[in-house]
Amino acid sequence: MKILLPDTIELDPDLPEGWEAVVVDARAPIPPEHHDAQALVAWAASRRHLASAAADLPDLRLVQSLSAGIESIEAAGFRDDVIVATGTGLHSVTVSEHALGLILALVRRLPEVLEAQARHEWSRELGGAQPLHPAGRTTTLIDAEVLIWGFGDIGRTLAGHLSALGAHVRGVARSAGERDGFEVVEEGDVARLLPDTDILVGILPATETTSKVIGADVLAALPERAFVINVGRGATLDQDALGAALRDGSIAGAGLDVTDPEPLPAEDPLWDAPNIIITPHGAGGRPVGASERIAHNLRALDGDGELLQRA
Repeated sequence: MKILLPDTIELDPDLPEGWEAVVVDARAPIPPEHHDAQALVAWAASRRHLASAAADLPDLRLVQSLSAGIESIEAAGFRDDVIVATGTGLHSVTVSEHALGLILALVRRLPEVLEAQARHEWSRELGGAQPLHPAGRTTTLIDAEVLIWGFGDIGRTLAGHLSALGAHVRGVARSAGERDGFEVVEEGDVARLLPDTDILVGILPATETTSKVIGADVLAALPERAFVINVGRGATLDQDALGAALRDGSIAGAGLDVTDPEPLPAEDPLWDAPNIIITPHGAGGRPVGASERIAHNLRALDGDGELLQRA
């Protein structure tokens, strides 16, 4: 049995007996000599690669995505009997690390510091003796109120980091409860919490119901000291509303690792909005534990255990 591995990442799964791995170009159609493959790993794959896999692999049983989101796989037209497994959990550490970096950079005013540095200016406003909680500003994670909208694996990992630095963290999900010791409220309660939120973090997938869900109403409900972070999907945030909120000072700043579209066009006014950090979808990009996930799910496909993160 054959599994096709992408050339977009170095993988070395411990394959079960009877399986062989072949590395293929993830940007090109599947070569005819590999149309007998029964499993495919998808990572940074082109549309034509996935379309070829859906059309040309009659024996295909498993598509293992290394991304948490599987929109492109769902759009490729795979048969209903082909199992799709997501990469949920493979990016929890790296994305939460990046999100924390964006948060700390904004809270500790690093964009302003870098502007002063470019002017060769030792800014006394940004350094020296300062109050811990100045009126109208969020300048530390100590006692900060953080709301993480989308409280899956990444959100729970990030919550632990933030909590360790003194923040009070709550999650938002489709159902209320407690996860990993953190209070989780349902989405209908978001409006009630926004006025007291210092940092709003979006880690939402792109769906019909989440399209621009972080919009003008949400931004208007936040206090002026609030920061907005998005490391989920760009389509979940109304970027025009965000730009307006930054320019009129109704929020303090924003950190985005995702935009809609991607890449963000050079002429987009969001680039020049005040106090914003935009990174080029670099939070993940390196699935941790990918080879182990592939090996586990191949064994499960052979009847040894349960598939992890079946879509």
